[in-house]
Amino acid sequence: MDRLELCGMEFYSYHGCFQQERICGGRYIVDCICNLDLTKAAQSDNLNDTVDYPKIYEIIKREISTPANLIEHLAGRIILSIKADFPQIESVTITLSKLNPPIDGSMAAAKVTLTR
Repeated sequence: MDRLELCGMEFYSYHGCFQQERICGGRYIVDCICNLDLTKAAQSDNLNDTVDYPKIYEIIKREISTPANLIEHLAGRIILSIKADFPQIESVTITLSKLNPPIDGSMAAAKVTLTR
């Protein structure tokens, strides 16, 4: 299976279970892997034979702008939206990192990876 990867997309948004997270917001990094057959696109050099990755970026941007309590839920929502717009994609993997999560200690990120 072929892969299309969008890596290191950064967003500022307002997710979390704590009120302060929803008021102040935080930084998030998203990596997306789409598994699909890219044979035709590799031969034709035609955008119509692949998925439009700027559109995938816009889907992710739209979903990340809608608050969620859990990053697991947000990652799942992103996957569902991508697959709804691009049925030719066999599976999507989203890795969503919440930078500097509110814990009593030092942590660079909390990260979740979902594949559907």
